Amino acid sequence: MLIPLGFIIVTLSVFGGFTMAGGHLGPLYQPTEILMIVGAAVGSFVAANNGKAIKATLRTASSLKRTKKYDKEIYMQLMSLQYNLLSKMRREGVLGVEKDIENPTESALFSEYPRIANDPMIMGFITDYLRLMISGSVDPMELDELMSHEIEAFEHEAHIPADALAKVGDGLPAFGIVAAVLGVVKALASADAGAEEMGLMIAHALVGTFLGILLAYGFVNPVASRIDRQVAEAVKMLQCIRVTLLANLNGYAPQLAVEFGRKALHTAERPSFTELEEHVRAARPAGAKQT
Repeated sequence: MLIPLGFIIVTLSVFGGFTMAGGHLGPLYQPTEILMIVGAAVGSFVAANNGKAIKATLRTASSLKRTKKYDKEIYMQLMSLQYNLLSKMRREGVLGVEKDIENPTESALFSEYPRIANDPMIMGFITDYLRLMISGSVDPMELDELMSHEIEAFEHEAHIPADALAKVGDGLPAFGIVAAVLGVVKALASADAGAEEMGLMIAHALVGTFLGILLAYGFVNPVASRIDRQVAEAVKMLQCIRVTLLANLNGYAPQLAVEFGRKALHTAERPSFTELEEHVRAARPAGAKQT
């Protein structure tokens, strides 16, 4: 919702201000200029990226609709889930969560947290590393290095669409200048035209520069920045899991391990110690003893 709202504000501000200043919108509509600028931008995008990057960028468009995919509520669910998993491991041994991990879709524990269970990235990260933890003795330092490498690889791959769009945005003003220069060339080639017609042709040519800059800084670059923000939120989720599991491996009780994970969150979404404690107590499965 915020992306369309931002685009509406940009459009109304630019074109509304131009109209209020006495300008007419008619001369700004130049299909040939739009074709040159947008076509060149799309062509450069295709030329600069391979098939995987292009598909990843197109897939990212659907995720932009979810403005609050990773918010305070899902962080609370994540930490409650981790607390219950680690508490079960502490009560029943590491094999106590084996069935939950092997068949998370049939696990009563995971079913209590639908937003977590429906996120393949989070589920894959949690189950993979819990599986390593219950498979035998795991050195915390080696597991930390492995998780760090995986998070780094995920972050690099997830940044590809943002990087691709940012480069297109950086090139749009130049494509606008190209369109404007071609328009000026056309106008100068008609030197025998009257002054009024010549002025109109040059005005149409300058629309190219305007459109290139507007599309770059008003539309494409903001979308690239938005993807960057979403990647940062996803990475923060993985970092929260990483810190919590490492704290547990180092011998901390589940409640303290979850507190380590809480400290890894951004302050905007981070619940207070009291909020988290109350949420964990409310979400504790029936019959479970406090650890």
